[in-house]
Amino acid sequence: MTNINQSKLKKATEVFNQVFNKYDLMNDIMSLGIHRIWKKRLIDWMNPKKNDHLIDIASGTGDVAKAFLERTNYLGKVTCVEPNKLMMEEGRKKLKKLENITWHISLAEKLPFKNETFDIYCVSFGMRNFANINSAMKEARRVLKIGGRIICLEFSKIDNDLLNKFYKLYSKSIPIIGKYVVGNSEPYEYLTKTIEEFYNQKELADIFKKNGFSNVEFRNLSGGIVAIHSGWKIE
Repeated sequence: MTNINQSKLKKATEVFNQVFNKYDLMNDIMSLGIHRIWKKRLIDWMNPKKNDHLIDIASGTGDVAKAFLERTNYLGKVTCVEPNKLMMEEGRKKLKKLENITWHISLAEKLPFKNETFDIYCVSFGMRNFANINSAMKEARRVLKIGGRIICLEFSKIDNDLLNKFYKLYSKSIPIIGKYVVGNSEPYEYLTKTIEEFYNQKELADIFKKNGFSNVEFRNLSGGIVAIHSGWKIE
């Protein structure tokens, strides 16, 4: 079995078991709705083509899967992979009218798919919860076709001091909001902690490169509150 950080996996499971039914609402509140713009930018840079097969890791309630299918005029195919059963069921209900989607419960570190299956590997706000990021990256490279692409949208590090100070103050309010909306502040204390502890833009780009991806780039959004990283499987 892949070397999994069991304590991190257990904590992530506990957190998402508590917030799954308010996940979309809290995303809107926490980001002031801007997460929708960020995901649109992700799809813009992804630029999927008809018949592309996307694997959407930590798919949550399926925002990216839905946007991908819309962009491909519903001619693409999506495999949604979510480690949390309750979250996956929320996504399945939300997108039940859409075809060309299959749903799987799995960890990113050990995917139940054959080598070179997918054209695009995407993870949106899930990479910082990976229990072993290098193992997950190796799996990403394994299941991507030659010429396939990995693309990731994740919270990152702000490059403006004034904005950074404001953002840190705002982040302190998120557990308070979570307590009001969900009834428990702890999941949002955990989520803000994972954001603070995650890699900066260059460090994450280096992890992409270390795990065999080429032409690695990143783009900052909202001053670096989030960033999109992209890499390619050349051989």
